[in-house]
Amino acid sequence: MAVRAVRGAVQLERDDAQHMQEQVGELLTAILERNDLLADDLISVWFTATPDLHSDFPAAAARALGITDVPLICAQELDIDGAMERVVRVLAHVETGLSKAGIAHVYLGAAGALRKDIAQ
Repeated sequence: MAVRAVRGAVQLERDDAQHMQEQVGELLTAILERNDLLADDLISVWFTATPDLHSDFPAAAARALGITDVPLICAQELDIDGAMERVVRVLAHVETGLSKAGIAHVYLGAAGALRKDIAQ
């Protein structure tokens, strides 16, 4: 098994705690499914949120999915003029047999425009 990093992002429609939980939960589920991972394969997960999101911690969505024994941390994304609004980004460190090239990075909806080079 190797340690790999998986990226992902989702743009929220609004700053609402329930909406954030649903959308970030969908993102985490897609990351796990597309990479054939289980919650036990997660080593740690970093979340960032753009400065316009403050209704909840993105990590709360992971806890709601039952990811309870994995270190999680949230941070604020840089406030860059012209950057996409209402975005939650994820960087997950995982144990997997996949090669670096085999990792599926997941960018849902409009967030796919952020990293067209790696979004799958």
